[in-house]
Amino acid sequence: MSTTVIVVIDGFGVGAMPDAGALRPGDLTADTCGHVLDHCRASLGRPLRLPALGALGLGLVHPHPDLARRTSRPVAVGRAALGYPGADTFAGHQTMMGADFSRVTVAPLAGHLDEVSGALKSAGHLVEPLRGQPLLLVDGAVLVHDNLEADPGINWNASARLDDMSFDRIVSIARTVRAVAPVARVIAVGGHADGPLATYVRDGDGGTVGLDTPATGFYRNGGLQVRHLGVDLDHTGQLPDIAARAGLPVTLVGKAADILACEAAVRRPAVATAEVLEHTLTAVQGGRGGQGGLVVANVQESDLAGHQQDTGRYGSVLEQVDVGLTELMGLLTAPGDRLVVTADHGNDPTIGHAYHTREYVPVLIHRPDAAGIELLPDAATLADVGATAAAALGLDVAALTTGATLLGRGRGAP
Repeated sequence: MSTTVIVVIDGFGVGAMPDAGALRPGDLTADTCGHVLDHCRASLGRPLRLPALGALGLGLVHPHPDLARRTSRPVAVGRAALGYPGADTFAGHQTMMGADFSRVTVAPLAGHLDEVSGALKSAGHLVEPLRGQPLLLVDGAVLVHDNLEADPGINWNASARLDDMSFDRIVSIARTVRAVAPVARVIAVGGHADGPLATYVRDGDGGTVGLDTPATGFYRNGGLQVRHLGVDLDHTGQLPDIAARAGLPVTLVGKAADILACEAAVRRPAVATAEVLEHTLTAVQGGRGGQGGLVVANVQESDLAGHQQDTGRYGSVLEQVDVGLTELMGLLTAPGDRLVVTADHGNDPTIGHAYHTREYVPVLIHRPDAAGIELLPDAATLADVGATAAAALGLDVAALTTGATLLGRGRGAP
């Protein structure tokens, strides 16, 4: 049986969508891929070493002097619009797996303080506003606040220092918030900060107020723990659940293990890119015994580098991912095998802010049994990526809530 691997390079956009400037006009110049390549060439004195992404056709999707403009591999290449409002990891992955996320509720916490505070107090918690600002301090340790790393009002966070409270207690508080939250995602976050969290509270866009998580040191100091609590979705209409019901092994790696639902899946959560790649390769090697199956992996450190506006780190992550992609292509050689490299949104580290950017994302498909290169039309939604993977696995694409296969809709390379 064939194996399909979807590698999501978190935050790896290839140019602004037409509506990218609706919230921040400057985002119309967003180009995560191009700007990272330009910066790294200038700072390193050489182009980034990305032979695998070049062989997969990234230079056909995003022409750039540092990317190969031709490939001898029989790939299918294109780009996809996001298919959901804003630019968000949770909504991106859920959409990619087949959920209809076109109507995400946008709701800054300020408009729901009484409801959230009431739910927390009913659950026995001590709740007070922090310095009169529209966010809540729970049990003297947990901040419930707007997420400042996504577009305003998409997500809320419940954040605390692990020195002050266990992660299980943070998650419990986040679950109480989730029960009354109208937003796409409530995220429980625990980590080790450089100082009191109140020090890092700042105003965001659109009247939001929240924790500047990158500034706290959570991403630098080790021990970061995150739990994503999403809106109720019909996961039976998503790719992992459909694959599992068909008897295929399903493995979710990295952040995908945190945010995608599938009871039968093997979960391998990880943040470090080396660990994500190791788990992905191990899952593919395990499937070589004839079972095949589906692997969905998320490389998170690219997104973290975008939030930190650290272009050099972003480039280093891309080079590390490229080595892993070379290994994956070396394993996925059987007829029907597929490697799909894509992203969930953009996160341009040069744009001047720490938010995601609303960009097209690449769709690069390694297909060893194909006859030639196929240039795909722009997909209207990430759901088409999941549908393409479903078709490669011989699954019923119509069983997905939304999405249509991309293969066969393109044209040959000139």
